[in-house]
Amino acid sequence: MAVITLLTMGALRPALAQTPARFYWDTLSGSNAVPLIFESINGNTNPFDPAHIVTPNADFSATMAIAGYARTFSLFDRSAMAAILLPMGRISGDVTVAGRTFRQSASGFGDPMLEFNINVLGPPAQKNIPDVMRYEPGFSVDLLADLALPIGEYNSKQPLNLGQNRWYGRFGLPVIWQLGPWVPGRRTTLELLPAVWLFGDNNNFVGQTMKTAPMFQLDAHLTRDLTETLWASLDGAWFSGGKATINGVAGKPLNNIGVGLTLGYAINSNLNLTLGYKSTINDNAPDALRMDGFMATLVYGWHPLIEGSRRLKSE
Repeated sequence: MAVITLLTMGALRPALAQTPARFYWDTLSGSNAVPLIFESINGNTNPFDPAHIVTPNADFSATMAIAGYARTFSLFDRSAMAAILLPMGRISGDVTVAGRTFRQSASGFGDPMLEFNINVLGPPAQKNIPDVMRYEPGFSVDLLADLALPIGEYNSKQPLNLGQNRWYGRFGLPVIWQLGPWVPGRRTTLELLPAVWLFGDNNNFVGQTMKTAPMFQLDAHLTRDLTETLWASLDGAWFSGGKATINGVAGKPLNNIGVGLTLGYAINSNLNLTLGYKSTINDNAPDALRMDGFMATLVYGWHPLIEGSRRLKSE
């Protein structure tokens, strides 16, 4: 049971929005995972755009779903993972300018994202069941790279879109720090993800050119097992930078903090569920980032070796 739980909790690294806790746990090489992520988000920014460009006096509401596939493998005796994620959904909102209110909406598919992650500091890759049973993360550091493909649905006549009409991505260093014993039901971790987002230019943003400065994002999670199948996490995030410039007119960079809570549960040997809520807290100013949302994640994970062992055992 512990082995499969690690597969379903550790075989996916979602790249959009905040990364949930425990998604950077390394697992058995050759594992597969299919995620389904559902989010309901409100605020004054487009959640399909990781730059989180603030629109003052706006009130957006979005329903987002993300589907994908991830596979783990060993590379130079280190744990590695490759994944593809496809966002979809709808967003609508009211924008007030000069006393007039305009309503915009968009729906369809966003920009697909490719992700590659490799462990650079920590235990070697887990290549068999004994490796998994002996595994403890200790203090481990990964190298993460994401790249979004600008092929999502985009309407150049309005600023609110699912696709962003530009290349963008991030580089990050996921950190897992094991606190105490690595025993199911008693595991505690401190997890950090410092990352830098880089953005290309959008040369047709309502007939104008939009440039966005790099944005720094720090995610933090303090996680604790409540039972062998149930865990909880206190979550935090800090966004800094990402100043947008439209036809030479510069906006204001971000400097915002968000907090949240996540609960995770292993439904069975292959299926894991997480539920979470996050919200910005220093968001009283009209031009401050304001965003809150609920997220539910289902991950189905499997490994041919383990599935074969289960079939032999049942026979």
